[in-house]
Amino acid sequence: MNAMIKQIEKGKPFFEKISRNIYLGAIRDGFLTAMPAILFSSIFIMIAAVPEVFNIALPEEFSNWLWKVYGYSMGFVGLLVTATTARCLANSMNRRLSDSGKQMNEISVMLASICGFLMLGANQIDGGVSTDYMGTKGLIASFIAAFLTVNIYKFCVRRDLTIRMPKEVPGTITQMFRDIIPFSFAVFSAVIIDTVIRIFTNGSFAEVVITFLQPLFGAADGYVGIAIIWGAMAMFWFVGVHGPSIVEPAIAVIIYANVETNFELFKNGEQASKVLTVGLGNFVGTMGGTGATLVVPFLFMLFAKSKQLKAVGKASFIPVSFAVNEPLLFATPIILNPYFLIPFLLTPIANVWVFKFFVDILKMNSFISVLPWATPAPIGLIMGTGFSLLAIVLMLVLIFVDAVIYLPFIKAYDAVLLEEEAVNSGIAEVEEEIAEEQKQVGDIITAVTEAEKEKIRDGEKVLVLCAGAGTSTMLAKALEEGAKETGIAISAQAGAYGSHYDIMKNFDLIVLAPQINSYLEDIKKDADKLGVKVIATKGAEYINLTRDPKGAVDFVLRVI
Repeated sequence: MNAMIKQIEKGKPFFEKISRNIYLGAIRDGFLTAMPAILFSSIFIMIAAVPEVFNIALPEEFSNWLWKVYGYSMGFVGLLVTATTARCLANSMNRRLSDSGKQMNEISVMLASICGFLMLGANQIDGGVSTDYMGTKGLIASFIAAFLTVNIYKFCVRRDLTIRMPKEVPGTITQMFRDIIPFSFAVFSAVIIDTVIRIFTNGSFAEVVITFLQPLFGAADGYVGIAIIWGAMAMFWFVGVHGPSIVEPAIAVIIYANVETNFELFKNGEQASKVLTVGLGNFVGTMGGTGATLVVPFLFMLFAKSKQLKAVGKASFIPVSFAVNEPLLFATPIILNPYFLIPFLLTPIANVWVFKFFVDILKMNSFISVLPWATPAPIGLIMGTGFSLLAIVLMLVLIFVDAVIYLPFIKAYDAVLLEEEAVNSGIAEVEEEIAEEQKQVGDIITAVTEAEKEKIRDGEKVLVLCAGAGTSTMLAKALEEGAKETGIAISAQAGAYGSHYDIMKNFDLIVLAPQINSYLEDIKKDADKLGVKVIATKGAEYINLTRDPKGAVDFVLRVI
């Protein structure tokens, strides 16, 4: 088992390189930016759909109003994601261009990408415009339009292809003329692509490409496809690379498009049969976080005899219930722990297979709406699939299956820890064990003397970053609490990596959670230009800081 883990770990640098790819990052950050519109529309889906489950008919005017709100938010999400993805990609490329002093106008890039998307996705009908591919069905066209636009702008900016104006012309007017050439090239490139596609297929680019990829989507929706997706996600995380950052951008198109397809089927009185959806990941495949770890803290508390696992269970069951499982992954630890390789990979696969069985064989509805990822899995599964009795049964089955898979491995690891605790009887608490390990590797957090604290200027601001603003909240709260206890003027804010670019200049220190410490070199390039310090944390170290507010403050002061 150890040999297998070492072989997997050898691929970690390659996995980290993939996770830092700016195009995958743009898709991820573009969706993150557009998420308020997606979640907003889902509220109206729930209001409109839930009464129908209980055979309650809403007034027609009210029902039509609900569908209108949904249609003009989720129905245009492809358009929104085009703009946000283009802006995020342009922002990434601008940071690489900054040394040359040449920058793309991100607002102009957004406008050009929107126009390009309309060229690739819209169909003219009877003097109007069809919106069939303005929503999730047009997401592939969204990404193509965004990537095409940004690269054309980059080409023009690097070669200074622009209309130059005299120095006396105001800056806003000068910028307008500077953008004319890249804007025109970008939009006209989309026009050419659309024209060629229509000549040979008599359909829009968005329509043709999603039709062409339908067999691939169908394969991904099968047992093998969903097993590969959630197995890969768990494998990446097991070696310490944030798996969702790599996998989710690659399947973003299908998981959102399938939700819309399911909803249309449900609204027409048919079964919502598309399995591969956002909800499948959030509330089934990663139930309680990557590795489907929802049951693990409770198993620790109920069945573990070692003090370490009982302590970890008590400390992690609340965050894990809200899909923040880093305290569990790093404090157990599960990451790179041979005892947990099999259940960590197998449980997500078993979950998605059981879900597909319920949908395909028992004819349960799949997910018809998008809910926040931090919604507790039992609630998210039941709400997202339309409040059916089968969904309640499924949740109980998943909890049972996950417990059966994890329990033997937990008991085996627990027995090892019991032996260690018998030898090291002086170590009573898991925090003390973590501290001893940190001393051995030279990572112990030393106390800051009162004299050193007086040298720290007032109003130090700390930004804690993780992948989804869940884990980072834990350390930010610990810092705020520690600041109150010590009277030291430190303020902390939690954030998600990718949404930090515009606000990082407002902070003195940025702390990276373990799940994103592979981004350290990338963010330091930006932070150094702003005079902002950055530090990455290790798993056990980070969890220890979240539990020790005063220690967290000392850690920050020492770095500053």
